[in-house]
Amino acid sequence: MRLVQITDAHLYADKQARSRAGVPWQHLERVLEAVIAERPDFVVLTGDVSQDETAASYALAMEAMSPLTCPWTWLAGNHDQPSLMQAEHPLVDEVDLSAWRLLLLHTPVAGEPYGRLGPEALAALSTTLATDERPTLIAMHHPPVDVGAAWMDAIGLQDREAFWQVIGACPQVKVIVFGHVHQAYAERHLAGEHEVAVYGCPAISDQFMPGAEQFMIDEASRPGYRVLDLKGGQWETWLERVSV
Repeated sequence: MRLVQITDAHLYADKQARSRAGVPWQHLERVLEAVIAERPDFVVLTGDVSQDETAASYALAMEAMSPLTCPWTWLAGNHDQPSLMQAEHPLVDEVDLSAWRLLLLHTPVAGEPYGRLGPEALAALSTTLATDERPTLIAMHHPPVDVGAAWMDAIGLQDREAFWQVIGACPQVKVIVFGHVHQAYAERHLAGEHEVAVYGCPAISDQFMPGAEQFMIDEASRPGYRVLDLKGGQWETWLERVSV
């Protein structure tokens, strides 16, 4: 099972609209060309599909994703309008990946850059995890860990301690992938008595400078995506960058 993560397209209704470091529509086209060449079995887009939060931007995302020959899903980021996303393509909570399961968590808080799950969602996550012991991959927009950039760490998942308490009781959770940070990231996080692999991903649009105290664009970095090959209860993962 080959899963590819893409994230943070930040599309506008206008295909020619520019971000700080390029044209998001062109970046998305190049990234998806490379992703298709990976022959994935599944693709997940981990939020911030839109920058201007328009219906037209989600229609463009659908146009870009249409050449994919495998199933795909997406989740909302802090720049997104879930109702407009749902009108174009389903927002789901879980995907059956045969030997694995994929859980998608909704972390945005309306009007805020940071994320939160909240007690009800955390309780539901605990219940969901208790129903299936298959190896589990969790996808979310906001990082549940600090990534070492002070301004970004302030707008990550706010109730991360409660989140890790849930995960600590569920050793079948093997991997967590997130968006939001616009940069590569990897760590092994101790949750209870087991370790969880936690991965950030380069953005489709602008890249952020790792380790920055304040917001800063990394103009030397290129868009990218993450490949995960799931084999039994094990996995291999790596990043690819795309020239635009």
